[in-house]
Amino acid sequence: MSTATPAPRPAPSWAAVPAPAARERLARAALLAFAVAAAADLGSLLADWHLGHVIAKPLLMPLLVAHVVARGAPRLLTAALLFGWGGDLALLFDAEAAFLIGMGSFAAGHVCYLVLFGRRRTSPLLAGGYALALVATVALLWGDLPADLRIPVAGYSLLLTAMALRSSALGLRAGAGGALFLLSDTLIATGVAEWPQLPRPDFWIMATYLAAQYLLATGVTNRNAGVR
Repeated sequence: MSTATPAPRPAPSWAAVPAPAARERLARAALLAFAVAAAADLGSLLADWHLGHVIAKPLLMPLLVAHVVARGAPRLLTAALLFGWGGDLALLFDAEAAFLIGMGSFAAGHVCYLVLFGRRRTSPLLAGGYALALVATVALLWGDLPADLRIPVAGYSLLLTAMALRSSALGLRAGAGGALFLLSDTLIATGVAEWPQLPRPDFWIMATYLAAQYLLATGVTNRNAGVR
């Protein structure tokens, strides 16, 4: 009787792990698609074409997720971006309940970022600057915000500012992303408070937000890959 060990069965094709070169091609394709969708979304906002914005906006974070996953992103980064996607979808609806849901989804994303950034040291001077900006912004906005949004906006602002500060521990790229996220959401808050706005305020909000998420995501993946 033969005692030869039978050859192992090959794994199904769907279970195969892409080779590094294939993963890099996927990452580049997803990033290109993200850039195209971002251009379409921002162009729609500039042209005041609401339908184009509604079509393009939901594509943005899933494409960025595809890019970072192909580059071996940690799960917390994927979760942060997907919570951002949930916030994006909620803010497509012009209602206070949708605003609160969107703010909650973004807040969950900031918690993911904070856990991901860990306890790396940040500049005390930068921390003081962010603290001053937080107190000044909330104090200035407070009286102009709807009464039922004051506490939620203040709590969210604290969490967002902490994320922006902690992002700087990963380097200039991620730190710039955190700062732009803070700027983007401050522009939203000034709109809710009915302060005077820049022309096409939605364009500036989305432009700073997309840059923020891209810089945060690539700041994390570059650091994990050892890229400076």
